[in-house]
Amino acid sequence: MQHQLQQTTVDKYIINPLKSFISNSVMGGVVLLGAAIIAMILANSPWSESFLGFWKNRISIGFNDTVFLDYDLHHWINDGLISIFFFVLGLELKREMVDGQLSGFRNAVLPIIVGISGMIFPALIFFLFNGSDTQAINGWGIPMACDIAFVLGILYLLGDRVPVSVKIFFTAFGIVDDIGAVLVIALVYTNEISIWSLGLGLLFFILLILANKIGVRSTLFYGIVGIIGVWIPFLLSGVHATIAAVLVAFTIPATTKISEKGFLSKIKSYSGELDKTESLSGVTLTKGQLNIIKKMKSMTKHATPPLQRLEHSLHPVVSFIVMPIFALANAGV
Repeated sequence: MQHQLQQTTVDKYIINPLKSFISNSVMGGVVLLGAAIIAMILANSPWSESFLGFWKNRISIGFNDTVFLDYDLHHWINDGLISIFFFVLGLELKREMVDGQLSGFRNAVLPIIVGISGMIFPALIFFLFNGSDTQAINGWGIPMACDIAFVLGILYLLGDRVPVSVKIFFTAFGIVDDIGAVLVIALVYTNEISIWSLGLGLLFFILLILANKIGVRSTLFYGIVGIIGVWIPFLLSGVHATIAAVLVAFTIPATTKISEKGFLSKIKSYSGELDKTESLSGVTLTKGQLNIIKKMKSMTKHATPPLQRLEHSLHPVVSFIVMPIFALANAGV
């Protein structure tokens, strides 16, 4: 069987440059910064009212006369779309904790301490300046949260000039800080928390942990249960739904169904079979060739941890869709 990679004019001048653009981490930061600048310009232009009013349009999900979810577009972005960003951050964080720069207690403890300190000290500073004001003192939880999305966006804007260890550190302590601050907001500033919804979400979260333990590797399963069983109940509970995204990310398996040695052995075997097959006179493949390639594709999938598979596929979505839309909706100062 002869192998020849052919590139068309479309591949050369459109597809390949587009792939190069998307794979460049700096470009994601540039798009994020551009979206933030556009938002600020529009917010201070003659179209300000229309631009800011656009995010107040409501989107409802229901059946017949029963409405389950009813939020404005701004809320859907900040609790829904941005959850994809926190899901990917959770995947990165788990990968580093399993087999990276945060593996082991000594490596993980510093960003955890910094994250907790990043909540406590701003609150103490707030108390220092507002302790005598009985009304203002109730806002002590406001300075506890950092905007990790924009911080990491700026870091990725600098590309390879920022060490990977710095990005991982900021990701880790930012997630700790965000989870802690969101819990404070949920427990102290939320008028009503639905314990039933929160309990239901935690129950499905435990189900995902058990699925990981027994060897379930289907990303579709984790996606359906994660969104319907964990994210939606957290959204309805009054607790910030981005916490659900991070929790679900930590249940995604980081192991494979086949070892590296077993994978190489199987691929070599399939390659030998494929090399022995006779090709058709045209450009199409025989049924035997298709069957062998299908087996190779399945084997490659089993040799890639679901965690890394999802992380790799969602990075462009986060960089070029999620973060720019988040910036447009929130940077209109």
